[in-house]
Amino acid sequence: MSQWSLETKRLPKGAVLIVGAGLAGLYTALKLAPRQVYVLTSRRSKEGAASAWAQGGIAAALHPDDTADAHAADTMAAGDGLVDPEIANILASEGPDRVRDLAKLGVPFDRKDDGSLYLSLEAAHSMPRVARVKGDTAGREIINVMVKQTQAADHVTGLIGWRAESLLSDGHGGIAGALARRDDGSLLGIEADVTIVATGGVGGLFAVTTNPRTARGDALGMAAVMGAKMRDMEFVQFHPTAIDIGRDPAPLATEALRGDGAILINKDGRRFMSDYHKDGELAPRDDVARAIFAEIEAGRQPYLDCREAVGSHFPDHFPTVFDACMSAGIDPRMAPIPVAPAVHYHMGGLATDSWGQTSLPGLLALGECSATGVHGANRLASNSLLEAIVFGGRAAQMINDSHIAERKADMVRSQPWLAMTAEVSQTLRNGMTKWCGVRRKAEGLNKLLAQIDELINQVGRANPLVASRIIAASALAREESRGGHFRKDFPDMAQSAISSYITYDMLD
Repeated sequence: MSQWSLETKRLPKGAVLIVGAGLAGLYTALKLAPRQVYVLTSRRSKEGAASAWAQGGIAAALHPDDTADAHAADTMAAGDGLVDPEIANILASEGPDRVRDLAKLGVPFDRKDDGSLYLSLEAAHSMPRVARVKGDTAGREIINVMVKQTQAADHVTGLIGWRAESLLSDGHGGIAGALARRDDGSLLGIEADVTIVATGGVGGLFAVTTNPRTARGDALGMAAVMGAKMRDMEFVQFHPTAIDIGRDPAPLATEALRGDGAILINKDGRRFMSDYHKDGELAPRDDVARAIFAEIEAGRQPYLDCREAVGSHFPDHFPTVFDACMSAGIDPRMAPIPVAPAVHYHMGGLATDSWGQTSLPGLLALGECSATGVHGANRLASNSLLEAIVFGGRAAQMINDSHIAERKADMVRSQPWLAMTAEVSQTLRNGMTKWCGVRRKAEGLNKLLAQIDELINQVGRANPLVASRIIAASALAREESRGGHFRKDFPDMAQSAISSYITYDMLD
């Protein structure tokens, strides 16, 4: 393969390598049965999966009065003109059966006395359609079930304790596996006929985030240097109500609280959202995030007031939020919760078709690191978990129904992962938050690009630096404000809505 001194592992013919053990990766692994699947993950527990941190739940048209058409329409409206209608319809129409599948696998969704699902309303949804688990623990409970199911599955093998560092080329423009590194620095080259990246988002590239700090766009960096096409990389969603208690990552106050009637007030006790949007607290996330950011800039600390809407029910209905508040000395039954915007979700990613196929043969992308066009410029609340299982199921179906070509690696390229020291990482995170945050402008984005280039010159093309550079360059190129992308120097939305596509070589 190369002159590298490393351990190599050739997976059996037709086996699938999945990089990432969140919902997208594990659900796909289950659905690939009986095909052999190897799941590569650096985690030795479930705590590092962003899926497990999802509080609100999973959206689907499960109410008798709801329809897939209505869900698709809400998805497209939230995406500010950039949602692919065909993909939105796939998500909405296939979603209910996928949620029922989770229930069959053992996910204990909240139910009413008559056995029907308890469905909550979240911002920008026209109907209550968010299925929850034990109040605000949907992500954690779903991942618990997925881990249990995959551990019991004979066709799934875990490659635990390894972090994917780069992809292996097949010498013909395709991908033939991945190179992984352990904490002690040892390397493992894994050759596979099919490689799926499902590594999550980019929140760890920013100083204030609700994501695990390890969510640093690794799949984006790995695929970018191999020539993969990226889509809509500038669109980063800032959750408006991270709990502002100085923690990294920031605990999240789920949007379901506002769906249940919680209100936003400033330090003067004044309810302010009507000043910014006609839908008040239930406006799309990007509008709420910018409103809260504006209050902070004006010196009026914002708070989420749940005292009347939730009150004494807080410990039972929203235990995760309640525990986070209480650990900081805030009793949300008696006092409002200080909040601030934080990076929460990345709408952009590796451009894929509706089956998860990227522009590189042999490489699929699923979940948050992919960009099917289903989220557009702004993700509709609780569509993320649904995306993971709908397109994960489709990818598994496509693979199992296809002839799988044999792929052999002809080159191993190590990325300078170990060079991302704490100092380099913090410099990057501070710069991304300062210049590529809720409000952006050309001057700051150019400063950020210069800083990233300087870091690349120092340590090499580490995956987080490559991913950050593409996000910043895409943000600079989009001279309008749309969805999660707001330019102070271009505050208006352009007349035409066009998705952006970029490859890394376009930046050189």
